[in-house]
Amino acid sequence: MVNLLYPLQWFNRYFGVAAIHETGRNAYLIILARSCRMVANGAITVILEPPPRHNLRHLLTGSPHERKFMTLTLLGDIFLGGFLTLIADRSGRRNVLIAGSLLMVMSGILFAVFDNFWILLFGAIFGVISATGGDFGPFRSIEESMLSQLTSPTTRADVLAWYVTSSSIGAAVGSEGAGRVVHFLEGREGWTLAGAYHVLFWSYSAMGVINLGLTLLLTDACELGKGGREYAEVPQQEEDEVDESEATNQSNGKPTVEPTKGGWGSRLFSRLSQISAPTRKVMYKLWILLALDSVADGMVPYSLTNYYMDEKFHPRKSTLGDAQSAAFVLAATSSVFASPLARKIGLINTMVFTHIPSSAAVLVFPLAFNLAFTIILLFIRAGLNNMDQAPRSAFIAGVVKPEERTAVMGITSMIRTLAAMAGPTITGILAGNDSFWIAFIAAGVCRLTYDIGLYVLFIDVKLHQYEGGAAGSGPAVDSPRLSDEEEMTELDELSLEKVHEGLKVRSESLDSLVRVSEDGRLAPHSTSAVRKRSPSPLAKRTDVL
Repeated sequence: MVNLLYPLQWFNRYFGVAAIHETGRNAYLIILARSCRMVANGAITVILEPPPRHNLRHLLTGSPHERKFMTLTLLGDIFLGGFLTLIADRSGRRNVLIAGSLLMVMSGILFAVFDNFWILLFGAIFGVISATGGDFGPFRSIEESMLSQLTSPTTRADVLAWYVTSSSIGAAVGSEGAGRVVHFLEGREGWTLAGAYHVLFWSYSAMGVINLGLTLLLTDACELGKGGREYAEVPQQEEDEVDESEATNQSNGKPTVEPTKGGWGSRLFSRLSQISAPTRKVMYKLWILLALDSVADGMVPYSLTNYYMDEKFHPRKSTLGDAQSAAFVLAATSSVFASPLARKIGLINTMVFTHIPSSAAVLVFPLAFNLAFTIILLFIRAGLNNMDQAPRSAFIAGVVKPEERTAVMGITSMIRTLAAMAGPTITGILAGNDSFWIAFIAAGVCRLTYDIGLYVLFIDVKLHQYEGGAAGSGPAVDSPRLSDEEEMTELDELSLEKVHEGLKVRSESLDSLVRVSEDGRLAPHSTSAVRKRSPSPLAKRTDVL
């Protein structure tokens, strides 16, 4: 029976499922909540993603402002989500997630009920709705901070990898399901395309309600300093020298100073100024590299990549759709392997050496001479592109202070999104001059620059120095867990040592008994030795002799 269960046990440990179970129910709730949100975001991607902009005209009746709508929606997501993220630790992480869930429900209802441009624009800017299908708003940064607090350094990458994988699967399910729902409803008598889209937005609101319910089930352990694993098991190290920005924090991560009075803008900059100097020193370099990578991603997103393939090779729409679906499946599947790979070679090495082939595929993408080779390059890009996400989040959690994680992750998300917004503009200029292919070359160079810079600047950065864990140096590696084979080998070695010790003791006892039978008596020191090793009736009998 044990042999039959071994493959399942190996899978649970090797791919990090056991790490989720070890973290507890909060991890399951957070991962499930994000999966539900990504199902909703994937569903409305059919409507809001820029290439099929004619879809918006079925909602924004008589409005010529689709481009303005998309831009303002994205800006609203960035700044509202960034502000909520920065105040989350002070206002309560669960409270902010609850507020975000309510805004998500509100946005879905407004889009499902109204067709007026200005009402929809209000719901898009001040609500939580994704303009591109990504997980915008305050959710991701806060949830990653929660998971980083709930996990230990050895399980963090595993849990974050499943957090990324489940979101990719959710987005794929939502996109596929939405297309089938729209096709089914549009073919029924009395249904219009706009009516079918309204059904999708009702489902978006329903997912917001589910997200709200899952958030309400989270425990106090998700709040800053409220029983997180790193505070219970690996208390933060004391530092001999503390700069002025660090002196404002207590050992439990809460500011000792009162919140700055004034408007939300002053509170925002006050929160930024409380990030410690060591954190800023690391993150400034990382933010620059991430911005460069995001500009590259914005220049050649999958939507524009499909457009380029369509214009160059004119394949059937079904062929293009099948290739895109397969690419998404590869992206979701490969994310599972990020965690075991990070345990073997380290976080930075995983980020760099999985991203370089993806970047190279982008660089040579316009050089492909036929559709088959182009699709292979698309698979290489998509299959390896997401493997750096979980290690990146684990790396950020390992180099910043626990009380600064939420703010830092929120700023990171905001910078990446703002940088990505510049990409389509650059590509549009190039495409207008019949130089679309240059966008792929430039994006590939930017991505490779990000990879090389990441390795050069961060390969020797110490991890977990604020958690009291083993601060790794060199390859920026977490303390690895033993594999099943290593554990079994270690157990076998320990068992053999015990057996050898037992045989040695028994052999010495038998030698003493042999001397008793030959000499008829035992020396005093031999008697005591036998009594210590074998207090048996036979030993007592030899004492009488």
